[in-house]
Amino acid sequence: MNLDSRLADYTRIVDRMLNQWLPKESAKPTTLHRAMRYSLFAGGKRLRPALCLAAAQACEIRRIADALPSACAVECVHTYSLIHDDLPCMDDDDLRRGRPTSHKVFGEGTAILAGDALLTAAFEILAKTRPTARYTVADFVSELARASGSRFLVGGQVADLEAEGKKSNTATLRFIHRGKTAAMIICSLKLGAMSANATPRALGILEEFGDHLGLAFQVIDDILDVTQSSEQLGKSAGKDAAAGKTTYPAVVGLKASKQEAARLTDKALATLSPLGERAGILRALAKKLLDRQS
Repeated sequence: MNLDSRLADYTRIVDRMLNQWLPKESAKPTTLHRAMRYSLFAGGKRLRPALCLAAAQACEIRRIADALPSACAVECVHTYSLIHDDLPCMDDDDLRRGRPTSHKVFGEGTAILAGDALLTAAFEILAKTRPTARYTVADFVSELARASGSRFLVGGQVADLEAEGKKSNTATLRFIHRGKTAAMIICSLKLGAMSANATPRALGILEEFGDHLGLAFQVIDDILDVTQSSEQLGKSAGKDAAAGKTTYPAVVGLKASKQEAARLTDKALATLSPLGERAGILRALAKKLLDRQS
């Protein structure tokens, strides 16, 4: 298996469906639809859709097309969260995915509304999901709503803002990271598996895998913020430290942060053992994320 080739295939198919399902730039109001597409097609990693599709294949989905509504929906939610995260009232960032952030191009009002529209579009797309023997469309919608709501994604962002400039501990750090990052990674995996009519046991395995992987991913993000340049990251480097953010390097130091990322990745990989060879893509992806430089 060539992981890079597989990821490129995932990206192509997800981008094709996103382009099909989202309103065209020419649709009124054109400014809003241009702003939505500007951020959505800015060349991101497409990690969450990749995890969704890889989980579906690990659970032996018959038609990969059945997982595409879930894969596209989680990417819409992720992009909305980035647009809002970059706003002046939040992290106040001027660079995202290697180019000016949405509010720098379209203004704050349109950027906010573009994020709102992408969040709404996620559920419109997810409603196209084909139900399975075990899971209704309502089950899919509930899973995404829970992960992206006040208890996880939005709640994690609030906790992150409230922790700025304060002395924090690892418990607070894990709460923030589980909400901001791990919850949507878990959701991506579970939606993909549900598209394949996965058993409750398989869902539990993938949820545990996603928790470890999501935490590892955010620890690595924290490390890269203090070790890489803005050009390498495609976003402003050093912003977390300058804003007094609660990050792993700030709380436990850089060396311990690298050790924690490796430990969490090892735990994630061990969790996949019951899935055997079917989880090969997920294993390869977890290892790739540990070694990433952006």
